[in-house]
Amino acid sequence: MRRPLRPRTTSHARAPRRRPLVERAVSGGAGARREGARRRAPVIQVHDVSKTFELGQIRVHALRNVSLRIDTGDLVGIMGSSGSGKSTLMNILGCLDIPTSGRYEIDGVDVSHMDEDDLADLRNRKIGFIFQSFNLVPRTSAIDNVELPLAYAGLNRAERRRRAEAALRAMGMGNRLHHQPSELSGGQQQRVAVARAIVTNPSLILADEPTGNLDSHSTEDVLRIFGHLNEEGRTVVLITHEPDVAGQTKRVIRLSDGEIVEDRRSLGVHDPPPVLHAQKSAHRHPAGTGGSAGVGAGAGAGAGAGVVEAKS
Repeated sequence: MRRPLRPRTTSHARAPRRRPLVERAVSGGAGARREGARRRAPVIQVHDVSKTFELGQIRVHALRNVSLRIDTGDLVGIMGSSGSGKSTLMNILGCLDIPTSGRYEIDGVDVSHMDEDDLADLRNRKIGFIFQSFNLVPRTSAIDNVELPLAYAGLNRAERRRRAEAALRAMGMGNRLHHQPSELSGGQQQRVAVARAIVTNPSLILADEPTGNLDSHSTEDVLRIFGHLNEEGRTVVLITHEPDVAGQTKRVIRLSDGEIVEDRRSLGVHDPPPVLHAQKSAHRHPAGTGGSAGVGAGAGAGAGAGVVEAKS
């Protein structure tokens, strides 16, 4: 469903930006970032949000008076069956759709009255998206795919290249910088997608079924990467229907018929993420026929999780 357009606040051309949207440098260790997270406003504040779709004479209530708060540095899983409202909630959290009623704030910014241009700017600056189908640009190298958000943000080419390469190396893809998506396995494509999501240093990483197209080995690798990102103090929200994937988060929110029916926390916001356990949701490939390289604990190149290089 196409998102309804909002009128721009003025008919005049927008003034050129005096500086790029992306200006936050990745600095300090995980401890410094986590300490800073304790002093910041919640990344997500949802107040009595409802969403209704009108299909002819039929009104579909996708969300009903949903309220939730997600603090900086949390690792949250949002679960629900088909039709539960989790995809609608993800679209609203990602500023891809607007609620019929209620209020949504991201990183202390109320998005209720933003026009299309400002919402696009906010998405680029504050949200890193990861999708089930990877959404990489075909016939385009991994490093060029990762550079795209920085190009939209107005960074110069040299800085874009430096940050994109650092993000890919942090994902264990340093030896795949110039490979196109068709030359990468599913797990490797998802690593590129994660690098693209973190390269702007967003406030929120929003992952929609990020393991849905992966075998269990690649699923474990990607979940390990999310754990490393969260250990650095990043806020990660996973939308999933797989209980064992949600079990790798600190908090699980379950939706049914557009309402939150369960909100269960297993670890504190600033606790380390859960220890990774073997994934059983996805089918395992026979040895040597699929999956991605293992993930290590080396230091990232200033851009994200610490992982070892993906094997050739």
